[in-house]
Amino acid sequence: MKKVSVHALRAMKGAEKIAMLTAYDAQTASFLEAAGIPVILVGDSVGTTQLGYSNTIPVTLDDMIHHTAAVVRGVTSSFVIADLPFMTYQLSVEQALASSGRLLQETGCDAVKLEGGAFRAPTVRALVDNGIPVCAHIGLTPQSVKAIGLRVQGRGAEAADRLFADALALEEAGAFAIVLEGIPAPLAARITAALKIPTIGIGAGPDCDGQVLVVSDLLGLGGAYNPKFAKRYAEIGAAITAAAAAYKSDVLSGAFPDADHSYLE
Repeated sequence: MKKVSVHALRAMKGAEKIAMLTAYDAQTASFLEAAGIPVILVGDSVGTTQLGYSNTIPVTLDDMIHHTAAVVRGVTSSFVIADLPFMTYQLSVEQALASSGRLLQETGCDAVKLEGGAFRAPTVRALVDNGIPVCAHIGLTPQSVKAIGLRVQGRGAEAADRLFADALALEEAGAFAIVLEGIPAPLAARITAALKIPTIGIGAGPDCDGQVLVVSDLLGLGGAYNPKFAKRYAEIGAAITAAAAAYKSDVLSGAFPDADHSYLE
């Protein structure tokens, strides 16, 4: 498969739905690419899915560099986007440039993603002007969990109009795509219809130009946690537990290793 580019993603709007998934390691990324997933997001969700944090706030730039570099090593054609973690771009445009530069230089990823609405447009413009592709993210923004919680955003006319204006401002600033998270489906449809760049939905209904899911939600690796917008396509977590239990039983009984799994000479 040919390497996916920013231009290819933009051309998919209105022509082909975009399927995006998260990954945090080379092996998982290679499986996703083999399935034909064109875009892999190395989300700061690594904090909650891999590092044991209760939210994304503790994730560092070094964490993101470590996991993004692993994902990049696992693919050849998929487009890899890396999240800018909390407080690595909010202080100034200069900080955002430095953090984004490290992500691109030290990992080989294709783009960065940052959270925030129209107030973030100057940062997006500065990054794009310096050759750094940017995916924006509005609606439910997990890095703002302390301020807004994990609840649907954009309910009511005033809030909806504000998010609509955010999307237009981010497009004007040069973002090549916008993630719409946790917003009413009619609002996501309205934004998608108004923009020339793709929208990627997560908990934003069926009318976005693409969809993204956290891979642990897709595979049933999140235990009892199962957000409304996430569809489970497998129960790998249960399979891992069953396999580990069977292994333990064989070890305790002496059934493993047997002759077939031993060197006899």
